[in-house]
Amino acid sequence: MRSVTYSMGVSLDGYIVGPDGGFNWTAPDEEVFRFAIDQIREVGVHLMGRRLYEAMLYWETAEREHSLDDAQREWVALWNPLPKVVFSRTLPAVRGHARLATGGLAEEIERLRAEPAEGNIAIGGATLATEAAALGLIDEYRPKVYPVLVGGGIPFFPQRERRTDLDLVETRTFPSKVVYLRYLVAR
Repeated sequence: MRSVTYSMGVSLDGYIVGPDGGFNWTAPDEEVFRFAIDQIREVGVHLMGRRLYEAMLYWETAEREHSLDDAQREWVALWNPLPKVVFSRTLPAVRGHARLATGGLAEEIERLRAEPAEGNIAIGGATLATEAAALGLIDEYRPKVYPVLVGGGIPFFPQRERRTDLDLVETRTFPSKVVYLRYLVAR
């Protein structure tokens, strides 16, 4: 069965964006970006909310509008054809290889897990991850912890009154002091 993974950059105090809505502190160095490229190869479909979808639209036209280095071109070649499911009540349409979710999160994940497709089901965005965690649908948490305290904002981890035990299965520290952690949900 396909795993559901939640991976994003997070400040040491647990936020994916700061109180001002900014996340420029998560700009990856070359090694962290190369790691993200390796990780996206494991993804078969990416679930995201409206805000993350709109932020990632940059990559749809990046190659035509900007001068990209080799790693960025490789990312575009992997990201753009990747199937995406967008959860939004306000977007009338999406573009590229994205589609608007037709059902609830649990229904979409159940349908995707039943498909014979390869690759993980990745979830991006704290709001969507909060809902998935509350429903017990996340199999792996994969934060990339940045050495910064932002003091507030949108938290990486769901703030529900539900205990979730995790098993640490991988760590990696990058020269930039970013630390990748991979936890499996203990079942």
